[in-house]
Amino acid sequence: MQKQLILVAGILSFAALAACNNAKSPDAVANDVATARQKSANEVAKAQESAAKDADNATAKVNDKQVDLDAANAKGAYDVAIAKADGEHKVAIEKCNAMAGDAQKACKDQADARHELAEANSKAALVAQKP
Repeated sequence: MQKQLILVAGILSFAALAACNNAKSPDAVANDVATARQKSANEVAKAQESAAKDADNATAKVNDKQVDLDAANAKGAYDVAIAKADGEHKVAIEKCNAMAGDAQKACKDQADARHELAEANSKAALVAQKP
């Protein structure tokens, strides 16, 4: 009995692991991609709104010589770039779910690499703006 239980547990574990890289249906992927795009657009809009508010606040404080306007604008641009990179990453990952197995893993690895590169480029641009 114990051998059968171990065998069943092993089979279930294997099945669970195998299901991780299964392709989703085209309808499910399309829905997930649309949702990710909408969420991404909302996050980018929020980041842009926040950056605009920060720039307005920095402009008001510059008149009082309290803050560097360029730094505020650079930080806002960085935040927007990160929001865009995050959104593009989420959309790319959802598109990868249309694939199966090794193709899905490779797709997700590429999406992760593009995201890391976008983050690094955004960080470099922010650092370059600092005096």
